[in-house]
Amino acid sequence: MPEVDLDGLWSLGRPAVMGIVNVTPDSFSDGGRFLDPDAAVEHGLRLLDEGADALDVGGESTRPGAAAVPAEVESARVVPVIAGLARRAPGALLSIDTTKAAVARAALDAGARIVNDVSAGADPAMLPLVATAGAAIVLMHRRGSAETMQLDTAYDDVVAEVHGFLAGRAAAARAAGIVAGRILLDPGIGFGKDAVGNLRLLRELPALARLGHAVVVGASRKSFIGMISGAPVAQRLGGSLAVLADAATLARLVVRVHDVAATVQFLTLLAAVRGAA
Repeated sequence: MPEVDLDGLWSLGRPAVMGIVNVTPDSFSDGGRFLDPDAAVEHGLRLLDEGADALDVGGESTRPGAAAVPAEVESARVVPVIAGLARRAPGALLSIDTTKAAVARAALDAGARIVNDVSAGADPAMLPLVATAGAAIVLMHRRGSAETMQLDTAYDDVVAEVHGFLAGRAAAARAAGIVAGRILLDPGIGFGKDAVGNLRLLRELPALARLGHAVVVGASRKSFIGMISGAPVAQRLGGSLAVLADAATLARLVVRVHDVAATVQFLTLLAAVRGAA
């Protein structure tokens, strides 16, 4: 299995765009739409045509209140999709959104090259697996589980706590043998934070980048956008783009989004305007 090389993502002239492929019945925005593997593969191919630089395939909802599913069920949902995408788009950079090493192993064998782990490697087998596979890992901050994370969103200093946690998990990943260039950090927008906490974390993304790793932002259609704007889930594109405007100046940034075409256009034009200045 070849080692993944992410350098191409940082030479685009804009942040890299990761399209979301939810193979779940209960995700907050598009649950059930792509539960059929063939529909999910076609959706992923459309996102690639729209300009996605990577695809993130998930088989377990991480929305607030979502219940965990067994590894066998999760694998049965995602592996056919990843295998199908790898077959139909062999050059595509594929990511598996999972907290379970068993699911990650099956997905890596099927063609995934990134593990997007919202638990930041809580499964003790996850970091060694990623290191051995030469894959990349996204380490995210989340307080508690999906079922409990929004029950307590109070922090003494949300930025210091989140950044400190991610610095520690990045150190653990390096100690497990994952090279720094294959470690990405995600502050976990909407995962155990209130609207103010989310905004503070977005504002301080440059400080997170100073930890020395690429940064991932997943704010697309999140509930805090609705709280601030009053927009329902299906009408949060404007807010989803707005929260990326400042972050787009980071040298190594991946944005995880539902609306790929609009996001690529927004980031491309934003880069062009800043370049002209």
